[in-house]
Amino acid sequence: MLAPAIPQSTPVDPIALRRAFGTFLTGVTVITTHDVEGRPRGMTANSFSSVSLDPPLLLVCVGKGAASFEAFNSTDSFAVNLLDAGQTELSNLFASKAADKFASVSHDRIHTGAPVLTECMTWFDCTVYNRIDAGDHIILLGEVQAFGTSPSAPLGFCRGRYAAVKDPLPPDWLASSGMINGYLIEADGDLLLAANGKGGWTLPSTPRRIVDGRLALAGAESLTLLPDDTFLYSVFDVSDGDPGYLIYRARLAQEAKGLTLPPGLRFFSMEDLPYGEIPVREIRTMLKRYVRESASRRFGIFVASGDGGRLAMVDEAQPWAQVPQL
Repeated sequence: MLAPAIPQSTPVDPIALRRAFGTFLTGVTVITTHDVEGRPRGMTANSFSSVSLDPPLLLVCVGKGAASFEAFNSTDSFAVNLLDAGQTELSNLFASKAADKFASVSHDRIHTGAPVLTECMTWFDCTVYNRIDAGDHIILLGEVQAFGTSPSAPLGFCRGRYAAVKDPLPPDWLASSGMINGYLIEADGDLLLAANGKGGWTLPSTPRRIVDGRLALAGAESLTLLPDDTFLYSVFDVSDGDPGYLIYRARLAQEAKGLTLPPGLRFFSMEDLPYGEIPVREIRTMLKRYVRESASRRFGIFVASGDGGRLAMVDEAQPWAQVPQL
């Protein structure tokens, strides 16, 4: 007796399948690399996943019909930039066919040389671990060489449109596994402070140091700093277990009066710093020391240690020594 025939399956409708896949809520990324001629290339993608912690691996899927496919298919490195809730325009830009998507986008080289978007929520700089052919896509496995993150709310995507993600920051979540780069930015004798989102104030901070004398702050245009007046001022941990701080002293190259600042950033005079609204004790103490030292323009570089720390003085009036290049 013959076995009953197995009915032939109905072909999968690719449009319906795409819609079904689209019900899975994802974040939005911009993946970036360089082509063989060294030009930066990038595209918006939401097919992203963490893979492994040891070794540190992630994956992205790149469509073979994408304009940047050949660049990603031949590269040795790439970056994955996770977008925050305010970056829908950036997502749309990298999803478009614009000739030069990087012309108005701040980006930097961190470890591998792949373009990292300096104002994204989180970034991963990767070398290619493996490529897997998968139908009309390739799966690009990357080994993370460097990364950075921030407490911004993520940009979500579901059912073909952007989605809001509420209350994304759990209690005690740390913004970064590394040191926080804070800046004492002075202009016309005033100091720039940033709102901490909880009714208080703190120092402006970034996930990375300045590049070419320009400091990119979230929600603001890059600030141009005087390179000869920018130096490390203090290194310390805080008692509540946050990451440590690297604090740099800097001065704006332009006058503060002609500078338009976004909400959350404000200049305070040295006499009116809101110490009572600065919750981190170590930052309050450091600011008081900075105000005292500003009077003589001699600044101490403080590095905390188990026996109380070390302090070295820098005279602002004395030019930096020229160090011969090796």
